[in-house]
Amino acid sequence: MPERPLSELKARVGDSRRTVDGLRVEAGKVAEFATALRDENPIHHDEAAAADRGFDALPAPLTFTRTAYFPRYRPDGVDEMLGFDLGFRQAYTVHGEQAYEYERPLVVGDVLTGETTLVDVFQRDGRRGGTMTFAVRETAFRDRDDDLVVTARSTAIETGGVIDDGDDASDEPDRSDDAGGDDPPAANGAGFEATTERPPRPTATAATVSVGDTAPPLVVEGLERKDFVKYAGASGDFTPIHYDEPYVREAGHDAVFAQGMLTAGYAARAVADWFGLATVTRFRTRFQSQLFPGESVVVTGEVDDVTRTGPGATVVASFEATTRTGDVLLTGEAEADLPAE
Repeated sequence: MPERPLSELKARVGDSRRTVDGLRVEAGKVAEFATALRDENPIHHDEAAAADRGFDALPAPLTFTRTAYFPRYRPDGVDEMLGFDLGFRQAYTVHGEQAYEYERPLVVGDVLTGETTLVDVFQRDGRRGGTMTFAVRETAFRDRDDDLVVTARSTAIETGGVIDDGDDASDEPDRSDDAGGDDPPAANGAGFEATTERPPRPTATAATVSVGDTAPPLVVEGLERKDFVKYAGASGDFTPIHYDEPYVREAGHDAVFAQGMLTAGYAARAVADWFGLATVTRFRTRFQSQLFPGESVVVTGEVDDVTRTGPGATVVASFEATTRTGDVLLTGEAEADLPAE
């Protein structure tokens, strides 16, 4: 249970405050973040490649605003929970869900501010016993012209005990209006070969996309603890359960495990490669289980809906990330507005 009573937390729902100041999208940081995701797409590393794809500057990966967690971007008095000290115990807190809505891509040269609102707090019994406390926060990121660029919504869950598979978003009631339709496609990584090179251009086009189309599977092989550390350095997520073995064992875990947003970053890579980064308007993922060193990640996806808009098309797709043995790490949905060409 959190250190603060539920009644106190509920009284704070609707509170907003500035939580991000001067978040600079810099070329070196974009390249570092992409490298931590093993993303070799040249649009993140080469200005000529980005220009060839229609960008005025190097675009950032879809989950780049995670770097707002670096202390240098937080105003005085704003903690790691982005302005809301909810009394959640770090060792027993899991990231349940993450969602983004994009007005446009982030590009090098952007400088962002963020305002975070606590939009919901609630409790429910976990499937394996104990009380789980959920806190939903929404951050609106705006550029120097005060134009909205990205809205990020994050759900944190205090499990009340050792974090275990099944104690995360799989227990969370679906409270969104855009939860998608059918379940994401089942995937078993055993049948996929490692993919070291991604398609140079998006594989889905408005002219050819159809319901039932599947994404080129993305396979990320042989993750190690250093991958978790590299992502921590790129993103600012230095939660010790991802790299500190003594801390992890003292908290009752068997081993360190990956940041959920590292796995989400792989899924976002697959979506961006599939539809084109600039076309993605929505990305939402729900975390299901933990990713440990030595495992590999397989991301698959399927088109659920296509709405023709003149020569273009709005596409809704579901995706799933699993281990090689088929354990589901996360599921999610994405939406993209595909142009005619």
